[in-house]
Amino acid sequence: MARYGKKAGQMVKEAMHKMKRGQLKSGKSSKTVKSRKQAIAIGLSEAREKGVRVPSSR
Repeated sequence: MARYGKKAGQMVKEAMHKMKRGQLKSGKSSKTVKSRKQAIAIGLSEAREKGVRVPSSR
């Protein structure tokens, strides 16, 4: 079973806080993220880029 690293959880937490403050942007157009699921996906994606232990996306 794949598990998330502690750092991945912190990155998702930061993304959620940014989303709640209206500071989390997505894509080239930099539209404000309003979906909780999208904020989690962005946090995990940033964690993958930094090499944190995160299961591969499907």
